[in-house]
Amino acid sequence: MNSDNDNFTRSLGLTHVTASGVGVIIGAGIYILIGPATQRAGGLVWVSMLLASVLCALTAFSYMELTSMFPKAGSEHEFARQVFPNWVSFTTGWGMAVALVVAAAAVSLGFARYLHEFVNINEHFASILLLLLVGALSITGMQHARWLVVALSVIQVGGLLGVVIVGAHHIGDVSLTSGHGFGGVLSGASIIFFAYIGFDEVITLAEETKDPHRTVPRALMLALAISTVLYVLVAIVAVSVLGASGLALSTHPLTDVMRESIGGASVKIIGAVALATTANTTLLASTAAARMIYSMGDTGVISSRWAAVHKKRTPRAATYAVAFAACILSLLGGLEILAEATNALVYLMFLIVNIVVIILRQRQPETPRPFRVSFAIGLIPVVPCLGIIATLALSLQLEMRPLLVAVGLLFAGLALYTMDTARR
Repeated sequence: MNSDNDNFTRSLGLTHVTASGVGVIIGAGIYILIGPATQRAGGLVWVSMLLASVLCALTAFSYMELTSMFPKAGSEHEFARQVFPNWVSFTTGWGMAVALVVAAAAVSLGFARYLHEFVNINEHFASILLLLLVGALSITGMQHARWLVVALSVIQVGGLLGVVIVGAHHIGDVSLTSGHGFGGVLSGASIIFFAYIGFDEVITLAEETKDPHRTVPRALMLALAISTVLYVLVAIVAVSVLGASGLALSTHPLTDVMRESIGGASVKIIGAVALATTANTTLLASTAAARMIYSMGDTGVISSRWAAVHKKRTPRAATYAVAFAACILSLLGGLEILAEATNALVYLMFLIVNIVVIILRQRQPETPRPFRVSFAIGLIPVVPCLGIIATLALSLQLEMRPLLVAVGLLFAGLALYTMDTARR
């Protein structure tokens, strides 16, 4: 295995890593999926936002403990490798990498939808063009892209703040407590969960981060907290401006909020912000997927050719593979199906991460943990157990088609792993 210092330049600080987290979280979800979430939750969609965040936070604590113990670029794969056999750790890494590729494909389709407001261009062509462009940028290494990430993240946050400010005077015009009960709130949380995917991918930048034991956990929680506050405020304003029924039927909800509030050039401005948001998320998801594939090659679970890096900057073969796979998926699937398939894969990763924390507390109680999840009954940590329960509750809301897509992608990975093992 390569040492930490042999592969990537440690150039990222707390600001850069937090911005990356915010950038990958705030993406197509808030711009597109708030409508379907409102169909399920009604005026309580803002509670769905808050609930999804709380459920993510439970597992975030497990990520923080494991990252402090094993600050490797592979995150979920590296964690599973500590307690499970190779085929399980491969499936874990493959599942997370595929989830990120599927997410990149979904978000690129969101980018294409907003681009169509400015340019009459085929949706699939625009999606593929974006994926190829972010792949080319990723090849140069995150040390070159880090300030672009910060700049785009500032635009993303500024856009959502603009929506909140413009529509704030409508708060109180409609009820924010009428909806479809707890079942509707939970169902809404299960689909808007996609809007939070990526907070854990802060960890994939560990090998490019200064003082990762300290910086990565702090950045992870900061990114999740910032995104949650923005999401809840945006949901409250969107319901207040459009009403629950209007928001549920809107295909471009935040654009419609701006149009209803002040109209004019603001509609184009929020459309431009949406383009920056989805482009940034696609870049970060693609980069994280390539880092996951690199880690599996680096640890010997798959061929070592996937661990080759170009001038200490980026795993070139993995980056090419991610861009190609995302292009194919963007041609084959719609945004909503790809989003829910991503959710299904991430639920599996959350379950594994929480289980690993529990097992390691039994097997390695004396291993140093710079960050340790509080509250335990004996050697059983309580928070990871709650994380498992929360993840299962969300997974029960999945529809069959995206679930089948997720299962098919996992089995495809196991088939590839079996063939690769047989050759070796």
